[in-house]
Formats: sequence, structure tokens, C-alpha cells
Amino acid sequence: MAVEPVTHQLRVVERRSPGVRKRRWEHRYRIVLLVADALAAVVAAFLVHGAYGRWAVALGLPPAWIVAMCAYRAYDRSALGLGTEEFRRVLRGAVALPALTAIACWWFLHDSDLLHDMMVAAAPAAVLAVLARYLIRRRLHRRWRRGRDRSETVLVGPSSSVVELIGVLRRGSAEELNVAGVCLTDPVNAPVVNELGLPVRGGVGDLSGVIRSTGCNTVVVLPAPEIDAHALLRLSWIAAAQGADFLVAPLVTDVAASRVAIRPNNGVPLLTIRTPRLGRLPRVPKEVMDRAVAGLLLLALAPLFLLLALLVRLDSPGRVLFRQQRVGRYGNHFTMLKFRTMRQDAERERDLLAHLNHNSDGMLFKVREDPRVTRVGSVLRRYSLDELPQLLNVLSGDMSLVGPRPPLPAEVEGYTQEVKRRLLVKPGLTGLWQISGRSDLSWDDAVRLDLGYVDNWSLGLDLAILLRTGPAVVRGTGAY
Repeated sequence: MAVEPVTHQLRVVERRSPGVRKRRWEHRYRIVLLVADALAAVVAAFLVHGAYGRWAVALGLPPAWIVAMCAYRAYDRSALGLGTEEFRRVLRGAVALPALTAIACWWFLHDSDLLHDMMVAAAPAAVLAVLARYLIRRRLHRRWRRGRDRSETVLVGPSSSVVELIGVLRRGSAEELNVAGVCLTDPVNAPVVNELGLPVRGGVGDLSGVIRSTGCNTVVVLPAPEIDAHALLRLSWIAAAQGADFLVAPLVTDVAASRVAIRPNNGVPLLTIRTPRLGRLPRVPKEVMDRAVAGLLLLALAPLFLLLALLVRLDSPGRVLFRQQRVGRYGNHFTMLKFRTMRQDAERERDLLAHLNHNSDGMLFKVREDPRVTRVGSVLRRYSLDELPQLLNVLSGDMSLVGPRPPLPAEVEGYTQEVKRRLLVKPGLTGLWQISGRSDLSWDDAVRLDLGYVDNWSLGLDLAILLRTGPAVVRGTGAY
């Protein structure tokens, strides 16, 4: 594989403005973040001043807060718009630098109350700053979905890797990268890439010209046998000479950024993927939260339970609750509860409807406009109200609020060893499958989401899923 020669003309590189190929939204985004952080610090400072009458906090916290955010790289381009990493940097700054600033002030001013006041003010400042960044990030993602403020990108690699990467990127709701061109290591397969609506601009040796012609600001290199360490280094020189960011896609996908780190070893940067948190101790907070929230919801929703039970009973003869054996953590069976949404004899009619199953792989049985569903049942299914009795399963410890879809024993019998990893955690009342399309998902997509949840689980991920469950249920997409 030929990679065009690169000559770094130092005078040309130095004279080029470093902002030539910056992402257009970066400067505006940083200014908005800076203003939001300043306002959060001012509001928090005056809250403490109103409570304690401390002008030192009102005057000292805003500049100290901005310094803390800069020190912990909260405005660094590598974290802009990413959410979790951005929030983490804000919280680190809130914990560390304001406290150190207060200690320094106390040391010089001998004010014993200043440390307390600054730490009290840092808490509301962090909450307001994270909330503001969340809202700002949502606005940015909406612009990405509309095709605005996206990074013009050139992909470099084999056609198979390009197709796989595009499939992963397009599964997300907000895509920052806008592929302006592709440079293939196997140009003979260009038609495969063209079918995805991506323009093939040539081979790897054409990268420099492609960057100039497209005006792209990002180069993404995909794994390929033809791109060895020396070729990769030369490609990075080409991108640097054109002022473009240079990214290398790893071989693995569906791995949370929080599990990935770089570990240098004798000058070689090795990619580290941390072990999934599957032990009992890390999940104690999740267990406590599950049962506490389930108990509170059962008490709060008791009148709704009675109303739904009455509607189910009046709509069709049969039991109010539908009981079914499902498989939980480590393969243990339990009885899952739901409000009955079908006729009493629905299970006996399943074989007669096998030809209507829209899941061609046969692992899941889903029928649109299933004739067995009752009138009330169709409404319950659309808004997932039939799932509410599973709060009792959560309270008993058989299920979790968030987790993989609870499978049937017959489904588990067909699992491969890889798919059985779904059983390492408790099944959930909601999950990534619930907020990503529900019954519209293919079997492969459902498995991918569940395995991604198992490997990347965190309390933050659980809270994010819970926050997105409400809007997904209201939309009713994929519910039947």
C-alpha cells in the first residue's frame, strides 16, 4: 500500500492559523459553557451569601470556579458535547479546586469559616453547572440531528470496516461526524460503500488531496492489515500538515468510554479496556435503589393499579394478572407478573399465528395487530402499563428497574455462550431495548444492546435509561 510522501514544511505549518479546520461550533459552544459556568457560580455564591452574609464567597467563588473548570479541562475539545466525560470533569473540579482555593484563602486570611462556606457553595454550583451543560448538550445534539455543526470527516480503511462503523454510528440518535469522503484500502469494493450514500474519493494514497478538496477537519482511520504502524504514522503526518484531527478507531465497539484508557508501555500506547463491574459489591447501591424506588412506586400507584385491574376484568373474562415463567440472573427461573392483555386462551392459539411472526430469526415471537390482544390490552401495551406489576418482581429481588429484557426459558435454550452473558445481571423493567425501539428491534440488535448494558453498566447509565424511558413510553414506538 502506497502512502504519499510527507514533508513537514515548518514555516508553512507555523504560519497556518491553528483554527483553520476547527469545528465551527466549538468556539461558540465554549463561550456558552463559560457563561453558564459563571452564572452557576454566581447564583451559588449569592445563595450562600444570603444564608451566611459572606461577601468573600460571593466575590471569590466565580473566578475560583472558572479556574477549577479550566484546570480540569472542562472546556477541552476532546470532551465537548460528550456528556458523561464533560460532567465528570465538572464534578472533579467542584470537589478539588474550590476546596483548595478555600484552604489557601483561610491560610492567608485566617478566616475559619471560609472553607465551610466555599464547600457549601460548590455543591449548588456543581448541580447548576451540570444541569446547564446537559441542556446545552441537548441543544447541540438536536443541531447534529438536523445536519448542522457536524464535523466533516474522511474515513480511511477497508470497505468492510467502513460499512461496520457507519452502521454503529447511524444507530445513535445524534451523529457528530458527517462523512464527506472515504479513502479505501480496497478501492475495488467502492460500490459497497457507495450503496450507503458515501462518496469514495480514492485510495489511501489520495488522503492529502481529499482533505484539501473536502475541507474536512477530522480523519478517522479504521483497522486494516494494509495499514501497519509506519503507514499509520505517515497518515497522521498528512492529517497534521492539513490541520485535521486524527482519530484511530479501535477493533472493539459498544464499549463505554469510561472503560477505555491509554496505558503507555516503553513508549507504546496500549489501549486498556477495564473489566465489567459484575461483582456483588459494586451493585449494592443498585439493589438498594431498585427496592426503595419500587416500594415507593407501588404505594404511589396503588389507585392506578386498582383502576387498571378493574378495566382488565370488565373488558374480557379471565384473571387480571398474567403469570409467566421467565429466566433471571444466573439462569434462575421466576414468575413474572403483568396485567393480562390477551384473551384467556391466547397461548393455545400461538402456533396458528406463527406465519405472522415478523421476527424472521424466530427467537422472538412478535405479531403486529395480534388478534389475541384485547381492546384494553392494546392500550396497556402501547404505554407499557401492562408492565407495572413487575414492580412486585423488583421488590422481591427477581428483577431490577433497569436491565436486559427478561427471556423465556425456550429462548434461553437457543442461546449461544456469548448471548448467555445477558444472564449475568438481573432482567429489567426497562432497559436499552425499551428506549431503542422495543418490538421493532431485530434479535441481533436486542442482543447487542443487552450485552452492551451488561459490560458497560453503571449507576449513571441506569439513571440515563430511566430518564429516557418516560418519553419512549409516551411515543409508544415499537409497542404492540
